[in-house]
Amino acid sequence: MNEYPLWRYLLVLVVVTVGVLYALPNIYGDDPALQVSARRSETVDEALATRVVDALKAANIEVKRSETQHKRVLLRFNDVDARTKARDVVEKTVGEHYIVALNMAPATPDWLRKIGAKPMYMGLDLRGGVHFLMQVDMDAVRTQTDERFVSELRTAFRDEKVRYRSIAREPSGGIRVTFQNEEMKQKAGAVLSKDFRDLERAEQSDPNEMLLTVSPKLTDEVRKTAIKQNLTTLRNRVNEFGVAEPVIQQQGEGRIVVQLPGVEDTAEAKKILGATATLEFRLVDFNNDARKAVDSGHVPINSKIYYDKEGQPILLDKKVMLTGEYIIDAASGIEQSSGGPAVFITLDGKGSRLFSRATRDQIGKPMAVVYIEQRKGRPVEQVINVATIRDELSKRFQISGLDSTDEAHTLALLLRAGALAAPIEIIEERTVGPSLGQDNIDKGMMSAVMGLIAVVVFTAIYYRAFGLIAGVALSMNVVLLVALLSMLQATLTLPGIAGIVLTVGMAIDANVLINERIREELRNGNSPQASIHAGYEKAFATIADANVTHMIAALVLFLFGTGPVKGFAVTLTLGILTSAFTAITGTRAIVNLVYGRRRLKGLSV
Repeated sequence: MNEYPLWRYLLVLVVVTVGVLYALPNIYGDDPALQVSARRSETVDEALATRVVDALKAANIEVKRSETQHKRVLLRFNDVDARTKARDVVEKTVGEHYIVALNMAPATPDWLRKIGAKPMYMGLDLRGGVHFLMQVDMDAVRTQTDERFVSELRTAFRDEKVRYRSIAREPSGGIRVTFQNEEMKQKAGAVLSKDFRDLERAEQSDPNEMLLTVSPKLTDEVRKTAIKQNLTTLRNRVNEFGVAEPVIQQQGEGRIVVQLPGVEDTAEAKKILGATATLEFRLVDFNNDARKAVDSGHVPINSKIYYDKEGQPILLDKKVMLTGEYIIDAASGIEQSSGGPAVFITLDGKGSRLFSRATRDQIGKPMAVVYIEQRKGRPVEQVINVATIRDELSKRFQISGLDSTDEAHTLALLLRAGALAAPIEIIEERTVGPSLGQDNIDKGMMSAVMGLIAVVVFTAIYYRAFGLIAGVALSMNVVLLVALLSMLQATLTLPGIAGIVLTVGMAIDANVLINERIREELRNGNSPQASIHAGYEKAFATIADANVTHMIAALVLFLFGTGPVKGFAVTLTLGILTSAFTAITGTRAIVNLVYGRRRLKGLSV
């Protein structure tokens, strides 16, 4: 009686050992660090790391360690002051083609990292970081929609030979069209009924005028799409920081919350979040000499000077054939004819129609691809490719002439990230300093430790030996919970710490039930061994019921809660699982080892 088979002891031993190993990284803290990553196709390798470290050594700044991984160089420092001094040196060394961001890197020893052990992610309230509340400009979305319809109406009326005097967007919204006569107005009505069913017509006093408004259904769809696209774009841009567990979510109908734990540089965060990368396709002006235009300062009226990657000027037509807003997919690959890197682009339906129409009559002429990116608040335009139009281009086509596969991959990534569908304005900005976050961690952990010690002392006094065993199980419960949170890379927040403290209190309930049952059996005159066995057997059903009800409550919190509430629910759910294991299987294993196979006269309970 009261003996486990060997495999059960081994199972408990393995679980406890794995738990201790994967909980260990949390005691080592973080190193102040600088993260260097490329903006586009620039190389990030050991040579770059060596160049940066040499520059820091020349400036008498000690680097604790440098690492090159995931196309970034991570420089660790012994303290924040050294990192602050190092930032200017690194920025000057790498130039504007690289992003240098402040960060905190886990100081986990190499032997733990080799087995995949990582510390828990800390939320904004614990680790510190930046918080932005952004307002999406929905008026701009409506304006963009109206202007798009203005352009489409002009094209459609021209194709259908509908003569009009003017098409313009009204300042208060809507599109006013003035026709030459009533006959043209009726002809336009047929075009609208056929191809523009999302435009609603309003009667006007002038019989030759028509006021068109976008239907409420389409307006609502466009707004929702703009929010979704902005969320996707911001998530892609946040990836440049390498931030773990960023929070990017919609708030209300037109606002977006962005939280970047561990990011201390607010200015750099704003710069990345506001960055734009897109393409424009323009015809090359091959009738005029670009070098002469630059030297003389006389640029043809319908052309504009651009520069290619070698810095050579090139004249392009002012009229844009197509912009990047119609790109729905972009993938890097190898061009079959030349074997060089290329980006394969897919347009949406409207974009394919526009591009087909724009290239149909330009076969045999050179076309340039202009890459546009926002840097330091200003657009940087560069011609990345000039190719001859061999055929009418439509839904799918490719861009070649790129320097490397890395550049093709980066360009495809930026094009997929795309531009913001609507302008955003930061209306609230908060920075949680690392010191405040550390203060929250210290107070939270102190609460958990004090709660644990108080419970262990109480059970040891009240239940004596069995209370001490319960205390050991309770400690292991906390270790296993921290290990699970670390293995799942869950984000710990202040509500999460509250969940740990609550778990400590709840976990002891199971041992109280078991110990009380054992006492009851002893009072009924049963032998110590029979009392232990009966105590665990009879308490199991009650413990299971309590854990199931707690689990249901935690799952409801997770399903319907948001942000910190979800964090609390995750901690509570994992805590219920670990406490059930340690309180039943863990304590039973210890009790069996201590009291099993022995003739007992009494129990210390």
